[in-house]
Amino acid sequence: MQASTENPDPLLPALARRGGDLHAGERQLLVAAVALGHLVALWGLLQISAVQEAVHQVAPIVFDFITLEPPRPNAEPPPPPAPRPRPPAPQSPPPVIAAPPQPQAPAPAPFIVPTPPMPQPIPVEIAPTSPPAPAVPVAPPAPPAPPPPPRVIPASNIAYLLPPPIELPLASRRMGEEGLVLLRVRVGTDGLPKDVTVHRSSGFTRLDEQALWAMKRARFKPQTDGGVAIEWIVIAPLQYVIE
Repeated sequence: MQASTENPDPLLPALARRGGDLHAGERQLLVAAVALGHLVALWGLLQISAVQEAVHQVAPIVFDFITLEPPRPNAEPPPPPAPRPRPPAPQSPPPVIAAPPQPQAPAPAPFIVPTPPMPQPIPVEIAPTSPPAPAVPVAPPAPPAPPPPPRVIPASNIAYLLPPPIELPLASRRMGEEGLVLLRVRVGTDGLPKDVTVHRSSGFTRLDEQALWAMKRARFKPQTDGGVAIEWIVIAPLQYVIE
């Protein structure tokens, strides 16, 4: 197959002949007009659907070139990655060595404590007993001597440390009751009245009761006999008079 020697563009020879006669500006305009005419013709061809499908099938693959940045002269290399620690290998348990069984020692023989011999009883010589001595009768203690009877003294020997508080009852004063009460009084060694009774009544109960109450609160001077205090009895008169 021989290549066609025909010029595809009939304008190029004429333009080439005239190229020597054109200025630089005219030459550029002429080139631009020719390029524009080619572009218009190409656009017209692309409007045909058959031509578009053929162009799509034979469309060249577009490559995008990426320029690599040159390494920096002073850049330090990145540190190497730290090595990963290796997991420790599983340790197998040490083998268990069973000790040989020790022979059992024989049990010690039981120790029996010997029973000490029973002591022989020592014979005790019993001395002959003598007959008991006759019991001596013990005389019972003598009963205490009875105290001497109280001495009766006359009323004139009475000495009061605290006389009896004689008060005529209000009811007896209203009723006009008055009179003489004789009291039998037993006085102890300490001068306190131990027993008070009515020896002779005044005839009025209120006056007798008041006389007993008053005599129990009286205090007497102790009577003595040879320097020893004694009990004594006296008939003490108490007179009630309406003033």
